[in-house]
Amino acid sequence: MKNITTETPVGELFRAFPARSRIFENLGIDYCCGGKKSLAEACQAKKLDPATVVAMLSALDNGGKEVQADPDTLTLTELCDHIDRVHHGYLREELPRLDFMTKKVAATHGDADPRLLDVRRLFETFKDKVSAHTAEENEQVFPAIRQLEGADGNKAERTFALKKEFEKLEIEHLSTGAALAQFNQLTDSYTPPDWACGTMRALYDGLRQMEKDMHQHIHEENNVLFPRALAFA
Repeated sequence: MKNITTETPVGELFRAFPARSRIFENLGIDYCCGGKKSLAEACQAKKLDPATVVAMLSALDNGGKEVQADPDTLTLTELCDHIDRVHHGYLREELPRLDFMTKKVAATHGDADPRLLDVRRLFETFKDKVSAHTAEENEQVFPAIRQLEGADGNKAERTFALKKEFEKLEIEHLSTGAALAQFNQLTDSYTPPDWACGTMRALYDGLRQMEKDMHQHIHEENNVLFPRALAFA
């Protein structure tokens, strides 16, 4: 759906592009039970300017995120900042949203598809591990990498300590990749059934987007940041 009109039902706008759920949720627009209302009606109920909402949806459709930086052109400090801002920032915003939706969908539809209960259990563990992992990077690993660029003299001792840390983080990345593969399998490659409600469709889309972002995230660390930091020795 290329053209967004204020007369289009909210539910249709959502179904055409489930990622729009993020904007609807932020604005308090009900795209599930209230999906039959036109966008104009939904905006009126929330005292929102319809033109502004259309512009927000259009920006999202056109790729709303910042232009992807080429990690090979960034300094170590810039790359650490980029990963924190883009990928860790994404997780800080998205994990609480997915936590709410996995819990709600499992409670509502777990009887119809027990795999949704598995998705919920898997996500609880995934969220805790990823949150601890990114916190360790932000608080310990990235500051140590940034110091390499400004350090004088022999950096061998510093890079040796980082090498041990990188090995640990890469093992955790393998665990993350395995969990993402399980999400993919449990959701039939993020394909919701015909009977799925709006929240379930938004969840599947969110998990799909998270997998895509995490793959890029892990690539930038394993294949770019870590080797370049070790090359400072």
